[in-house]
Amino acid sequence: MVSEMNEMMNGVNNANNMNNMNNNMNNNVYVPRKSKTTAGILAILLGGLGVHKFYLGKVGWGIVYLLFCWTYIPALIGFIEGIIYLASSDESFNMKYGRS
Repeated sequence: MVSEMNEMMNGVNNANNMNNMNNNMNNNVYVPRKSKTTAGILAILLGGLGVHKFYLGKVGWGIVYLLFCWTYIPALIGFIEGIIYLASSDESFNMKYGRS
């Protein structure tokens, strides 16, 4: 009876160790962060085509910018967004656009 209890406890400990290993492995996964400088420069130079939105992973907005690029409104908005990206702090930019 005691040996069966020991085996059960070892099984539980092994399961807990495996869960801890899986959690540690998930915490060590590399997730690329988006560069605030790159996003700002793309927005200023190519914002009318929505390139900065595609870079930040906002594909839907990138398509909207492409559809309305002939109106020059996305170019104006992109220029303003580029200045906002470059003027924002790294922390606030990563909270909004970064993946962590």
